[in-house]
Amino acid sequence: MSGPESFDMVIFGGLGDLASRKLIPALYYLHRDGQIADDSRVIGIGRSAMQGEDFRSHAEQACRRQVREADLDEDTLRAFLQRLDYLAVDARSAEDFRALATLLRRPEGPECRVYFLATAPTLFAQICEHLAAVGLNDACSRVVLEKPLGTDHDSAAAINRRVGAVFSERQIFRIDHYLGKETVQNLMALRFGNALFEPLWHRTNIRDVQITLAEEVGIGGRAEYYEHTGAMRDMVQNHLLQLLCIVAMEPPTATGADAVRDEKLKVLRALKPLRGAEALAHTVRGQYRAGAVAGAAVPGYREEEGVAGDSHTETFVVIQSQIETWRWAGVPFFLRTGKRLATRRAEIVINFHPVPLNLFGPEQGPIPANRLVIRLQPDEGVHLHVLAKQPGPAMRLKPVTLNLDFARTFKVRPLDAYERLLTEVVRGNLTLFMRNDELEAAWRWVDPILAAWADSGEAPKGYTAGSWGPSSAVSLLARAGHAWHEDADSGD
Repeated sequence: MSGPESFDMVIFGGLGDLASRKLIPALYYLHRDGQIADDSRVIGIGRSAMQGEDFRSHAEQACRRQVREADLDEDTLRAFLQRLDYLAVDARSAEDFRALATLLRRPEGPECRVYFLATAPTLFAQICEHLAAVGLNDACSRVVLEKPLGTDHDSAAAINRRVGAVFSERQIFRIDHYLGKETVQNLMALRFGNALFEPLWHRTNIRDVQITLAEEVGIGGRAEYYEHTGAMRDMVQNHLLQLLCIVAMEPPTATGADAVRDEKLKVLRALKPLRGAEALAHTVRGQYRAGAVAGAAVPGYREEEGVAGDSHTETFVVIQSQIETWRWAGVPFFLRTGKRLATRRAEIVINFHPVPLNLFGPEQGPIPANRLVIRLQPDEGVHLHVLAKQPGPAMRLKPVTLNLDFARTFKVRPLDAYERLLTEVVRGNLTLFMRNDELEAAWRWVDPILAAWADSGEAPKGYTAGSWGPSSAVSLLARAGHAWHEDADSGD
């Protein structure tokens, strides 16, 4: 069995938040686990003038903050830091890119070069064009585009067009870190590796689907970014729609990149459009007010530094969506995301129809329906809620949960999403990344909802930090005869 491929990874935005919190720690773990070839290099790129030693010190501090203490070995850390170098590059300077080409040129080149663009999306096309101008877009090169990719369909299409003019589609990796999570991979295994679930994965058995990405944190110091983005562009257009695609897609013909992405694209194209009054009737947008999260008082969104006092930026979104296919006709998909919510949670909930007849008499009371909960964070696992007889002489039913806890079952540290995704980039495997037509189809569905909100002139509904959002998020489901997972008797 051959060892890992050698690479040069160039991180544009190497001093930024994403590189410090996610990329550098993920690369440390890959180095520690022997998943990086000996001659591979990591080169941080930023506008600040600094020496390689300064960047290595910056990376060391990032590792000490983000890597678990039990996983931080001093000798391993020192060896990892020796892979790192730094170059100051202005994205507008052709001369700086010639200096980068000189740095990357070596007699025995790596098997691939990876350019990770952890920058503002407005720089994506310009960086790629400069790379091409100095010959850094050859067949062994790959470019990773971090979200958000544009602010609407037209801006995303423009980025796709300009980047696609200098890199082929097979060289472009549009990253969505939720697709790298262990549980999302297990959802594929659950659906397509087990005969048990596929016959049930149908409108005749499933009553509704709920996908929630809830955060306890606020916007931190990212007001400049978030004021122009909001929850819809930050979370729905990419993460939530990608998870919806994995849940709803038809079985692909193979596990190859295009076979999987073809089926995801079909789901996006089958989403019922929401425009005008219909968009307003089937969505809720909110904005957090002052409250308490985890026992600590927190300010409201409009009190955050850098946020306008009359801001209409949404920090919470609920959408009731429909997929117009034979498999899913009539099944509502409820998408929910928000900041400053009651708890940090990312999960997919499949609610099945209740049994058609209660055989156990009225004294048993209502029989709760089965529920499949796929938890992405914080505790990754799969939980199937069923009914069983309670021990004793009488026939009394009690909800019980069949748990697959990944940490307890497999007794290994699960890969962080970025560890997996960076590995797949080096391998050239596009399966876990968005194709250009997927991205543009997602924007085509989202844009009319954003337009309806803007045209309405209505401010987002206020909700108290530490709650589960505006009350209208509950009533939206109640009108359709449904309830959120945490509001129902789930048996958790």
